[in-house]
Amino acid sequence: LETSTTTESKSPAATLLVDCACGVGFPALSKLVGKIQSIQSTSRPIQPTNGPGMGPLNDSCGSEHVQKSICAPEWYDKSASSVSKSYCAAFDGDADRIVFFDAASEFLLLDGDKIACLLCQFVQDQLKVVQQSSQNLPKLKLGVVQTAYANGASTHYLQQMLGDDAVCFTKTGVKHLHAAAHEQFDIGIYFEANGHGTILFGPKFYAAVDAAQQDILFTHGQKNTLACAALQRLALLPSLVNQAVGDALSDLLLVDAILYLNDWTLSDWYKLYDDYPSRQVKVRVADRTIIKTNGNETKCLSPPAVQEELDQAMQKMKDAAGANGVARTFVRPSGTEDVVRIYAEAATRAEADKLAAEACAVVYKLCNGVGDLPSIP
Repeated sequence: LETSTTTESKSPAATLLVDCACGVGFPALSKLVGKIQSIQSTSRPIQPTNGPGMGPLNDSCGSEHVQKSICAPEWYDKSASSVSKSYCAAFDGDADRIVFFDAASEFLLLDGDKIACLLCQFVQDQLKVVQQSSQNLPKLKLGVVQTAYANGASTHYLQQMLGDDAVCFTKTGVKHLHAAAHEQFDIGIYFEANGHGTILFGPKFYAAVDAAQQDILFTHGQKNTLACAALQRLALLPSLVNQAVGDALSDLLLVDAILYLNDWTLSDWYKLYDDYPSRQVKVRVADRTIIKTNGNETKCLSPPAVQEELDQAMQKMKDAAGANGVARTFVRPSGTEDVVRIYAEAATRAEADKLAAEACAVVYKLCNGVGDLPSIP
């Protein structure tokens, strides 16, 4: 926070209310908040709630509940009743996932896709400032890894910001995203929509920071305040990020710091882009092993007729909508049960539901569906 380049007063610091899902994140965050307050008593108030014993673990609370239900958690901790719900976050039970939300009026969810976009924008902004003052700074490859479940609006936003080559897709599962971020980028950001993710920094990043320190600090001294602040932020980032695994506590502090430096509310952050409406549903089948997908699960390879009919359904919806048409759906077999999981998104809720229903019918027909054909709520 000390890297702020303005002396103007920021917006009044709303308390950051954190639902810890009645899990282990509560004592860890409580200890961390105490440590922060002992170092800087004027820092933004952070109030952990929903600790162990206050309610059932992950039941009507926690990040998964908030993200999937798109609603506020049950506040088992009654001390939360007197705190504004305009600036909230939710951990999962073991505190490796995090989402943010505003439940004060209209509910706003800021999931892993939104977190990835915020972090990417922040890092790119700092790099641009440093590069303008250090012509010899090595070019760094900043990129984002997503899964097919990432909302298409976030992908479009990132591609516009960084270019198509800076956004790649992997199979569902953090181990796949982590490997791709490590192998493909000097600064690799990955978050699943559920809020599990982090930032990875490669050797070229550390070398670039060292080079910039030589160029900016030793050549220009402290004259270029913006460049010095941006460089300091980049240098401090690896200390705030847990690169080994998803860590909700470090992600909480990082997002909070960026919002402070931007002087943003959750509403300001939410406006980066508008999510496309989406629908997820599953179809029971006799044998899930007959369904094969490509490496990043965006296409169904077998039975081949499945992808052909899905493509037709998507194209028909795009053609009907005109130039601004949006239609995307994919199917993938569950790893644990005989069901096929279906994801569909479109420009409107009605179109997303219609596309999901058509994808269900395709899978049920061509993949030996069993029981009743699922209905879309």
